[in-house]
Amino acid sequence: MFELLTDPNAWITLLTLSAIEIVLGIDNLVFISIAVSKLPPQRREVARKFGIAVACVTRICLLLTLAWLAGLTHDLFSVFGQGISMRDLVLIVGGGFLLVKGGMEIRDLIAGEPDSEDVHARPAASFGMVIAQIAVIDIVFSLDSVIAAVGLADERIIMVFAILLAVGVMLLAARPLGQFIDHNPTVKMLALAFIVLVGIYLIGEGFDQHIPRGYIYGAMGFSALVECLNLWAKRRERERLGRV
Repeated sequence: MFELLTDPNAWITLLTLSAIEIVLGIDNLVFISIAVSKLPPQRREVARKFGIAVACVTRICLLLTLAWLAGLTHDLFSVFGQGISMRDLVLIVGGGFLLVKGGMEIRDLIAGEPDSEDVHARPAASFGMVIAQIAVIDIVFSLDSVIAAVGLADERIIMVFAILLAVGVMLLAARPLGQFIDHNPTVKMLALAFIVLVGIYLIGEGFDQHIPRGYIYGAMGFSALVECLNLWAKRRERERLGRV
């Protein structure tokens, strides 16, 4: 342990892994923000923190079962000559879930249905359903991020600290991000489009159709920049009308 503290390479690896975990956790954070928006306002913060805690526990548990994790890449069956492993199956099912979830949320947003229409009628059941959805998607996102971490580091303690740092950043960013999405309908639509895009990416990965992550995050970043410019223009327009 002391050798790791004095090893510059260990610190570089820790910073690199932390940055990767933070980037890979962005889509997870967006999904959590969308999912908890279905809950009453007074319960959203609890659900948000609980969801991030589940993500942290899931990733650490996967790290502690590296042998089992390696076995997930063995083919279980074939579809049209394409081998499907347990990892592929998890990615395909998770991606399909994101497509369905994102599509339903987009439909509700276009139809103008209130977010909490059925939440107040059955708050306990809704809370459990939201946590279950977050837990399922946490497994999908955690699988991807842990596999990336395993490929970059040999020391489990470094990977655990990287996950804890990333989770700390997620805890700090979760509430502001959630409030920003809730207060801006166009941003919420963009976030839902990101969820659909990530779902397509995961399904492609499951069928061994690799799309460079840089393309995905580049498209998401450019779209977010355009939306920021739109929000800025709308605010300037409101300020101009207010002075007239």
